[in-house]
Amino acid sequence: MTRPLAAAAALFIMMTASLAFGQPTAIRFARVWDGTRVIPNAVVVVDNGRILSVEPAGKELPAGARVIDHRRYTGLPGLIDLHTHMTYYWDRQPGTRPLGQRRRPAVTVFLARDNARRTLETGVTTVRDLGASNDTDFAMRDLINLGAMEGPRMVVAGQGISAPRQASGPDPDTMRKAAEDRIKSGSDWVKVYASRGSFDSVDTTQTLTFDEMKAIVDAAHAQGHKVAIHSYGASGVRDAVRAGADSVEHGVDLDDETLAEMVKRGTVWVPTIDHNRYYVDARDEFGFKPEAIPPLREYLQRNLESTRRAVTAGVRIGMGSDAVYTMFGQNTRELGWLVKAGMTPAQALGAATTTAADLLGMSDRLGRVAPGFIADMIAVEGDPLQNIDALFTGVKWVMQDGRVVIDRVGDK
Repeated sequence: MTRPLAAAAALFIMMTASLAFGQPTAIRFARVWDGTRVIPNAVVVVDNGRILSVEPAGKELPAGARVIDHRRYTGLPGLIDLHTHMTYYWDRQPGTRPLGQRRRPAVTVFLARDNARRTLETGVTTVRDLGASNDTDFAMRDLINLGAMEGPRMVVAGQGISAPRQASGPDPDTMRKAAEDRIKSGSDWVKVYASRGSFDSVDTTQTLTFDEMKAIVDAAHAQGHKVAIHSYGASGVRDAVRAGADSVEHGVDLDDETLAEMVKRGTVWVPTIDHNRYYVDARDEFGFKPEAIPPLREYLQRNLESTRRAVTAGVRIGMGSDAVYTMFGQNTRELGWLVKAGMTPAQALGAATTTAADLLGMSDRLGRVAPGFIADMIAVEGDPLQNIDALFTGVKWVMQDGRVVIDRVGDK
């Protein structure tokens, strides 16, 4: 390379580097919970989408840093919702119900931007999406990653695996191939339906055998992918845990042996307590029959009681809303149930930050406000470490990848 060309190349690299890093931003908070501890009067410095430092006020700021004054607010890591269905969108048109609307996949993806926005407004900056048809979740994930759509970063499972309707008996080989096909199609996780139960039904009937679940888990793990298994009932949860599921979704009446096995294996349980509260509250939207409501309420209480026992046993609990349709915007209400189940507010927040990030294999970059981590942070009016309810209405500001995506600081 000639000297003029080398000089020009060096200049280009310097200009590109300066554009990439940009201007540091310093955010002042009344306090920051960094995922493990509270730092009073904290200043978080962000540059190039990453956190540079978290220090008590008084430390010298980087030269030229832009300052954001959030000294009225509590700073938290961006939250993680471990169970959503982002493409379940209802346009709320008169005479329609959330279930049964039909539209082209591309239209669904476009409209589901509203679900994504409502999720960000709750302080959730990352979701694990556990079930969608026609590759619509793949499309949302990719558009968000490209910066072409605003929404939480998405870890997706595509179409879930379930027992064939005309199954003649257990078929582990077919289940193994189904898992391999899901991974080939582009799924980050493998989602498995191992029991009945959904919407207004709390049917706990197990639909996949232990051997079938084990075949799925082994096939996915062999390719470095994790597995989430849906089970409304105790037997399905027990077999899912024994089969090596990385997380189990829903579930009631868990016995002591299953809880002990979860602790031993490090299985994350995502109880999704609040989603049945949502179905009760939204019963008129869905047109549920009156007789469906008492079983939903009973299941919720059994779900809560099982979570209490799991907390006491030391099971790792993850926060998942199971948000669908008009539940987006209520994603974090699950944390209130976790506190009712015996967690401290900090432990409940851990279910949506450090535990969730670890489950997703992202504990080195998400779930903390710490140097080197992705700059996902939220500002909350009040102190959710004292009263978790502050989180449900108090999220005023959300940063994702170092970029402010929600700013309601001036709202009254």
